[in-house]
Amino acid sequence: MAEIPFKNLHSREYQGHKKKVHSVAWNCTGTKLASGSVDQTARIWQIESHGHGKVKDVELKGHTDSVDQLCWDPKHAELIATASGDKTVRLWDARSGKCSQQVELSGENINITYKPDGTHIAVGNRDDELTILDVRKFKAIHKRKFNYEVNEIAWNMSGDMFFLTTGNGTVEVLAYPTLQPVNTLNAHTAGCYCIAIDPLGRYFAVGSADSLVSLWSIKEMLCLRTFTKLEWPVRTISFNHTGDYIASASEDLFIDIANVQTGRSVHQIPCRAAMNSVEWNPKHNLLAYAGDDKNKYQADEGVFRIFGFESA
Repeated sequence: MAEIPFKNLHSREYQGHKKKVHSVAWNCTGTKLASGSVDQTARIWQIESHGHGKVKDVELKGHTDSVDQLCWDPKHAELIATASGDKTVRLWDARSGKCSQQVELSGENINITYKPDGTHIAVGNRDDELTILDVRKFKAIHKRKFNYEVNEIAWNMSGDMFFLTTGNGTVEVLAYPTLQPVNTLNAHTAGCYCIAIDPLGRYFAVGSADSLVSLWSIKEMLCLRTFTKLEWPVRTISFNHTGDYIASASEDLFIDIANVQTGRSVHQIPCRAAMNSVEWNPKHNLLAYAGDDKNKYQADEGVFRIFGFESA
């Protein structure tokens, strides 16, 4: 009998935002989850891995536009950076909910990611401009405008390579910190929307408007396989903490979980709307997800859910 992973696990719902949730992210210890919303706030939730107990949340207030993406300091369990349409990037202390640093950039920020050693933050905006911030000084040390659509951005685990997914269906691989081009991978026949790095550093995965997710060897820069379960443009993907599973989501009304080695789908989590963000916990098989959920009056629900609990 082959094992059927995730079979009897349940999702829980977390409600706190007034409008839809754009982004969910776990801290490095897997004990806290942050959610960023169109309601101009982020919230920090303390999550028990067995899922019991009342959930406390801390509100991060200060942005004057949608909080589109957020990411935690990979080396510090209480520091989090948020990127907003209000052109600012802010650094917060998750314990107090206070903003400790902020910087105003030139455009509406839609992507943000930390370098794995915690020293730099990369921010992408709607004008296809990339800004690298030095975290200590919280100042821009590098800016570059690209003449193509830049979607999601990521560093490799060692921080010497930087990836951009583009509207041309390519993944641009740059050396870091020079940002000199190293490689252009013709990954998909339509725009590449999202990228995830395997936590063991072996692979990266790319989700595309062609509804496919491709898996690439970081060492060889070759495509190893594609995941084909979704039928709509792939908006968000995430590897679990062991690198064995990949979750992907779109406007399909389910989140697909596939085995990375075989490419086979092993589980599907039903959802009621298009998904904006999925992210696995860095220590446990708990998957946070958020999308365009509406209530019966067609108003935004402002919820996110976490799948993987043993009891509902």
